[in-house]
Amino acid sequence: MILRSVHGRSAGSGGGISIRRFTDGDSAEELTLLLHRAYAAHAAAGRVFFASYQSVQDTATRVGRGECWLAFRGAELVGSVTVTAPYAVPVGYPTPADAGSFWQLAVDPVCQGTGLGQRLLTVAEDRIVALGSMEAVIDTSAEATELVAWYRRRGYVPVGTWRWDVTNYESVVLRKDLAAAGRER
Repeated sequence: MILRSVHGRSAGSGGGISIRRFTDGDSAEELTLLLHRAYAAHAAAGRVFFASYQSVQDTATRVGRGECWLAFRGAELVGSVTVTAPYAVPVGYPTPADAGSFWQLAVDPVCQGTGLGQRLLTVAEDRIVALGSMEAVIDTSAEATELVAWYRRRGYVPVGTWRWDVTNYESVVLRKDLAAAGRER
């Protein structure tokens, strides 16, 4: 399946990278290893993202909570993102009830800086809209200033903080109005 982004470019193939939905034949173990590689630098910096240590069972559970999209360079898994809308949040989480979300946007370190993260972000935002939400909400470590800045450059605005029990940091919660972003594209 190839997604069409609002830019009119294919979000599914190009530059030797193809993006498709996770299927029953895909390996949660391979995805877990990708997540560990992609988040290893954060763990080395002392930010223990859940993706840096989660088990294969944790990965399978998280994939089952949304649509998981995989990026491949040839047959090699090099990226992933999982999307859902609406996003079921705990009481007190600072977001509208009808917002969509994505999590564990991961790019293999060998592909970081190539634009693959932006392609996966586009897939996530397009799918949130297709699933019926006009807002996206995410959270990440408040200490990951480079990551927060990356999302802010892409239109995400801080709206609060949250503390998950599976991490060792306070998260900044970021929101983006996808309806307004669609008008700007």
